[in-house]
Amino acid sequence: MVQVMTSLVLGAMNFGTLTDERTSFALLDRFVDAGGTVIDTANCYAFWNDPGGRGGQSERLLGRWLAARPGLRDRLTLATKAGAEPVGPGEWPASREGLSAPALKEALTLSLGRLGIDHVDLFWTHMEDRSVPLEETAGALAGLVADGLTGRVGVSNHPTWRVERARALGAPYSALQLRYSYLTPRPWTRVEGVNHRFAWVTDETLDYVASEGLDLWAYTPLISGSYVRPERPFPEAYDHPDTTRRLAALAQVAEGLGATRNQVVLAWLLAKGVSPIIGPSTVAQLDELLDPPRLGAAELAALDV
Repeated sequence: MVQVMTSLVLGAMNFGTLTDERTSFALLDRFVDAGGTVIDTANCYAFWNDPGGRGGQSERLLGRWLAARPGLRDRLTLATKAGAEPVGPGEWPASREGLSAPALKEALTLSLGRLGIDHVDLFWTHMEDRSVPLEETAGALAGLVADGLTGRVGVSNHPTWRVERARALGAPYSALQLRYSYLTPRPWTRVEGVNHRFAWVTDETLDYVASEGLDLWAYTPLISGSYVRPERPFPEAYDHPDTTRRLAALAQVAEGLGATRNQVVLAWLLAKGVSPIIGPSTVAQLDELLDPPRLGAAELAALDV
């Protein structure tokens, strides 16, 4: 059984586009200096911020950062994704590269070139591609591991049944990456800005990863700053009685610990064996997130209302 890894992950989605190189380097340096080791990106980051409509900026920036810091790569766990990069005409997501065997091999090869390394530690399939047989995707992923181009493979934004079917066909998936936070939207409610139908952690997800010994990485764990920034209210889908109860509990625990709500949310996820992906855009934001408090039984009980 895979040993589950739990730690803070630095998300590099906007590095090289919305977050300029100087700030991105400062964030990366501060994260590593504080003991952080896990960095997550994707080959499509961030095509929606690029005038040409193509990604790769984040990986290129990470490659320049690594090249300027010889010897650092071996201390890091580097993860990237493929499957969502626009490669053809038409509107996204129809224009995405997909998960065929040639697409996966080409995507990882190009990612390694941009990063300036010979392998990644974790390679994610970023989104579903039902136009390709699962057998083909599973075989391609197993081949990438066998070839030493990635140490492990993970899967993001897929329904659980497709993940399990792929694993039965030989896909060596050992990690899931989905949206997860202390608050959840109303069931069956579309959340503005969420493009992936199966992006959400559910009770079934938690049972599945616990049963199978899989890592669970949570993206957007702080809901784009809504826990601490009044000018960024929670999306309307979060407006329901459970949110009211949980925000009251969160405020009480945060006050008792002398911590921010963000810090307690990250601590809650870590206590549940989840690796939160943080996406700060300033060093000050990063500093707030680097030292989440340790939650005892009383705090966890208070939060799980």
